Amino acid sequence: MSYMQLSQKFYDAFKQCGTSLKSPLIARKLHAQLILSSLDASLFLLNNLLHMYSNCAMLDDAFRVFCQTSHANTFTWNTMLHALVHSGQMQEAKNLFDEMPLALQLHAHLIKLHLGAQTCIHNSLVDMYIKCGAIRLAKAVFLDIESPSLLCWNSMIYGYSQLYGPFEALRAFNRMPQRDNVSWNTLISVFSQHGLVVRCLSMFVEMCNLGFRPIFMTYGSVLSACANISDLQWGAHLHARILRMEHSLDAFLGSGLIDMYAKCGYLGLATRVFDSAGERNQVSWTCLIAGVAQFGLGEDALALFNQMRLDSVVLDDFTLATVLGVCSGKNYAAPGELLHGYSIKSGMESSVPIGNAIITMYAKCGDTEKAGLAFTLMPLRDTISWTAMISAFSQNGDIDGARQCFDTMPERNVITWNSMLSTYFQHGFTEEGMKLYVWMRRKAIKPDWVTFATFIRACADLATVKLGTQVISHAMKFGLSSDVTVANSIVTMYSRCGQIKEAQKVFDSIHVKNLISWNAMMAAFAQNGIGKKVIETFEDMLRTGCKPDHISYVAVLSGCSHMGLVAEGKHYYDSMTQMFGISPTNEHFAWLLDQAKNLIDGMPFKPNATVWSALLGACRIHHDSRLAETAMKKLMELNVEDSGGYVLLANIYAELGELENVADMRKLMKVKGIRKSPGCSWIEVDNGVHVFTVDDTSHPQIKEIYIKLEEMMKKVEDTGRYVGVVSSAHRSKKYHSEKLAFAFGLLSLPSWMPIHVMKNLRVCNDCHLVIKLLSLVTSRELIMRDRYRFHHFKDGFCSCGDFW
Repeated sequence: MSYMQLSQKFYDAFKQCGTSLKSPLIARKLHAQLILSSLDASLFLLNNLLHMYSNCAMLDDAFRVFCQTSHANTFTWNTMLHALVHSGQMQEAKNLFDEMPLALQLHAHLIKLHLGAQTCIHNSLVDMYIKCGAIRLAKAVFLDIESPSLLCWNSMIYGYSQLYGPFEALRAFNRMPQRDNVSWNTLISVFSQHGLVVRCLSMFVEMCNLGFRPIFMTYGSVLSACANISDLQWGAHLHARILRMEHSLDAFLGSGLIDMYAKCGYLGLATRVFDSAGERNQVSWTCLIAGVAQFGLGEDALALFNQMRLDSVVLDDFTLATVLGVCSGKNYAAPGELLHGYSIKSGMESSVPIGNAIITMYAKCGDTEKAGLAFTLMPLRDTISWTAMISAFSQNGDIDGARQCFDTMPERNVITWNSMLSTYFQHGFTEEGMKLYVWMRRKAIKPDWVTFATFIRACADLATVKLGTQVISHAMKFGLSSDVTVANSIVTMYSRCGQIKEAQKVFDSIHVKNLISWNAMMAAFAQNGIGKKVIETFEDMLRTGCKPDHISYVAVLSGCSHMGLVAEGKHYYDSMTQMFGISPTNEHFAWLLDQAKNLIDGMPFKPNATVWSALLGACRIHHDSRLAETAMKKLMELNVEDSGGYVLLANIYAELGELENVADMRKLMKVKGIRKSPGCSWIEVDNGVHVFTVDDTSHPQIKEIYIKLEEMMKKVEDTGRYVGVVSSAHRSKKYHSEKLAFAFGLLSLPSWMPIHVMKNLRVCNDCHLVIKLLSLVTSRELIMRDRYRFHHFKDGFCSCGDFW
């Protein structure tokens, strides 16, 4: 038998044992036969022997063969790496990968043979190192070349972008003695991948103006840039140019256009491109499915997936992972499980992206147990897998499980840290979150915009301006405070802490405001009762071409309500439905309160407690006890046991002098066992938070606080400009929680800090007294505000019911 015939027989035997038999006994017998045949020096047969051992899960045998192989090639190393990875020994695989001598060994051979000085060799070395990801080595070789070739320059544009970022790549591009299509296409692709849309588009225009012809990859990069900012105008222009210049669409460009139109919100145009495409592949289908899914059309996305299967399109990992992502929520639990079964049947469940998508799907469907089982059964896991499990535990409220998963991870990246931080902050574990952030910094993990946006939002929820300011300083240090998402969080944080001027400064500094920016600023004005500024900001937003959403209209209608602008509110309500097609919700119906009864009767759905409570509040303003009784009756029918409605109706009776009805309301509350929840205010002094309720007596300095409060009230009354509205039911002297908190703040001030009454002080009633008192401080106001930040109960609104 010839060598070739014997080699073929061993090859066939190794293959059969490794794929179907998988018997350790037979594998070792074949190895022994190989040695007896004196063919164990054949690298081809040794590689196949190694592959057989790997498939039979005989890792120790495989490693012995690997170590004894004297002339290992790339196949040898790759087979051993695959065996280690498949068995879950990621650290060993990484160590082995680091030991691979290939590129450096070849470079050393060239130097040894005195061939390294030739320019063509240098150029090839640069290209080799770039493709191996060894950018620094490529740069070292590149800098030694006296006259790099155009190919070498093009390789280094990409290399610099990977090592230093897109602008260093641009500097290399500008130093090039000459450029070709590849030079331009590479830089345009770099800008697109880094999200620098304006740079990408301007480079594309400059390239075309200089007579360079874009290739399909160039169009793909620019279309992706348009999709990222939902720029339909540019995208449509590119579509027209492609049809004019290229005369046809291949599957790659078709997919880019589908993705662009879908992300711009034009699903009809995306479908038209898809239907007209002569060639469709899995990328085209996936782009359309993903586009439909991002607008919440889950049923349509699943229908498209079924149609894709009927068209016999080969599925890849990305397509199945995209469809699994559609199945979020308990309504999609059944199709999600079917897709999980399909992934097992098709042999795709071992794919890491598919496994990650399955974990996320079960987590969003509320089934943490199945998510954990899918995670356990994954043959390979990456950082995303572990992060998905942290999110699954978080969504289920299992903070300990999330932290245990975090601590068990073999390695972490900034996304993982952000996930754990978000878990702590979302569930109110603020101290643990701050400790984790400190640990993150000690580990030299560089925070990103998500880190700061998450942390600052937590400070906003807690209304802790001192901590928030410190976090903002960290964000500035890392150059991330100007990121639009971080800036939006800062606006919200300042507004919830009552620092509207600071919030507006940050808002004004945002160069490219998005819808969230505008909504955050409008909400800030609305929450602090500055209705006029809400309307002005809304009109400014419309002038920029930014399209409002339902949150925008909640803010502007709230602003109209605070200002008593009924006609303007009606105008904005009509524009919401007629101009922008936004379906009204209970929140939108709650604004038009003087005509509210007719509006509520015409609502297309059953009004909830929010609407009736808002009507009840309006009845107090207009002293309409009859309509108030109707609203209260509706609240009772909804079984609302909150004390607020009863208190409001009792106050209406009291202000009209109907004391018997006041007594009846109190009696009814007593019978129902409903007790009024007192409003509270808190103030931060020397890193400590002090909470006060109406007529509080529990504070250790309460006597001094009441003395300071009496002194403060007398100074205000002596101005002759304070008019307190006191109803017949409010004859006894009670102090709002805000007054007590503010008096404590004044008491805590240094003795050298004077308080003076401003000349134009006007106060309408007790409810707004504390807000006006903030203006009693002279030029030292900022010092006081920084050290003793005063917080109002309920996002900046006074709680009128405290006097009852």
